[in-house]
Amino acid sequence: MQALSNSRRLHRFLKSSILLNSDRFNASDVRIVEALRSSLQWRNHSSFSSETPFLSGFIRGSHSQLAQCAMFTMTLSRATFSSEAGAVEVEGNPTEAVKELYDKIYQSVVVKRTMAPNAWLWSLIENCNNHDDIKLLFNTLDNLRRFRLSNLRISSNFNENLCREVTKACARVGALDLGKKTLWKHNVYGLTPNIASAHHLLSYAKSHSDAKLMEEIMILLKNNDLPLQPGTADIVLSICYNTDNWPLMNKYAKKFVKSGVKLRQTAFDVWMEFASNIGDVESIWKTEKLRSESMKHQTLASGFSCAKAFLLECKPEEAAAVIQALNQDLPEAKRSSIAVELQKLVSEWPVEVIKRQKEENKKELASSLQADIPAMISALSNMGLEASVKMEDLIGKEGIPS
Repeated sequence: MQALSNSRRLHRFLKSSILLNSDRFNASDVRIVEALRSSLQWRNHSSFSSETPFLSGFIRGSHSQLAQCAMFTMTLSRATFSSEAGAVEVEGNPTEAVKELYDKIYQSVVVKRTMAPNAWLWSLIENCNNHDDIKLLFNTLDNLRRFRLSNLRISSNFNENLCREVTKACARVGALDLGKKTLWKHNVYGLTPNIASAHHLLSYAKSHSDAKLMEEIMILLKNNDLPLQPGTADIVLSICYNTDNWPLMNKYAKKFVKSGVKLRQTAFDVWMEFASNIGDVESIWKTEKLRSESMKHQTLASGFSCAKAFLLECKPEEAAAVIQALNQDLPEAKRSSIAVELQKLVSEWPVEVIKRQKEENKKELASSLQADIPAMISALSNMGLEASVKMEDLIGKEGIPS
């Protein structure tokens, strides 16, 4: 039993030595210590099978063996530490500037055990130009986090501004796998997840029309308890619009409203314009009701969406009244845009909305619009709003069945 107790003491000593010096051990060091552990386990097993002179000697020499193992681990640690003082081995093809900054920070916090100047880290972030650069950045963050914890006794994460800049660098070079890690509530890099960081990744998804990436980011926001913001809605809904995905638009627009996010006018504009393009009158009026509860005045996009809803309901006079009211509410500088939007309503919107209807409904809708749009223009003229619109764009337009 004493042999078992001694072997356990030695095992605990080796284990603590490994933990104390874990950041200095390489793979070969671990294999050596594992060999010692295996030897101890073999000897422990032998103690139960039979008593031997060797076992007796082991019991008597347990204290000296502990001392020898202590000397071994200390020597091994010093040897490993010395090897780290040389150049750091780096995989991949990082840029020279990033590699140099990484080496300087590594030598400071890992080898010399002194805090590196903040300017080095900020410079490293700014100089990241490829995926391998970002990998070195994350390795650096891990080293700095451990140094702060073990040497400075700082357990808190880095500030949110650093997290934003790291995420921005990830988006800049397309290192999305690492960028998404900045949104993890529990991470080993000391990063503080925040919604502003998520916006950098969402903006990347928007610029690349990547709805799949957008959905992945939204899942991360939910799983890591990051609050949705009006800016989040702006980016997400515009991605849905750009990728022509109405079900996704409806899904996330409702999610934002249910979460209590106060949508901006830009979000309402995109939502209502998409609904008018697919001919969803019910969605237009529901969205307009939500919009009117939080803001008084219409924009060109929301006003013309309402006018299109009236045209889809075969109410050209009401459509004209909306446009007339919009013309009166808009500042003088923006009233010239009314004519531009009217021309789009005549020449572009009918084709767009008709092509999205079921085949059996296309001809009926085309006939209705060809009658109601001229009636709306005529009503506008009677109200004193003269608009130079090319009506021939409505008749015989390709894509409009006759």
